[in-house]
Amino acid sequence: MRTPAGIECRYFYGDYYRGRQHEECRLLPRDWQPRLCATCPVPAIRRANACEHMQLIARVERPLFVLPARVRVQAFCQKSARPVTEPHVGCGQCHTLPPAFMGAPDGSDPAA
Repeated sequence: MRTPAGIECRYFYGDYYRGRQHEECRLLPRDWQPRLCATCPVPAIRRANACEHMQLIARVERPLFVLPARVRVQAFCQKSARPVTEPHVGCGQCHTLPPAFMGAPDGSDPAA
């Protein structure tokens, strides 16, 4: 469903049937506010990596009292049972990465 920021997100839910104005984020059920959708990294992560084994854990953080609150995301792979350091790419075990992503500029195998 489309968020208040205009981005498609699978965790956002809005009920507008017959004049209702109920909106919620199912990833952040308690701390969610509509303005958080503008800077939330979750839709970009889901567009870049659609792995069904990756579980996202989000929380709202305020770095300093003068700065606005932001959504911070941690990812965990259920298949490999370990944290994912780069959620946009994935853990590297669920889906094999092309050699270009493994550090070889010409696409050749760096171990060979």
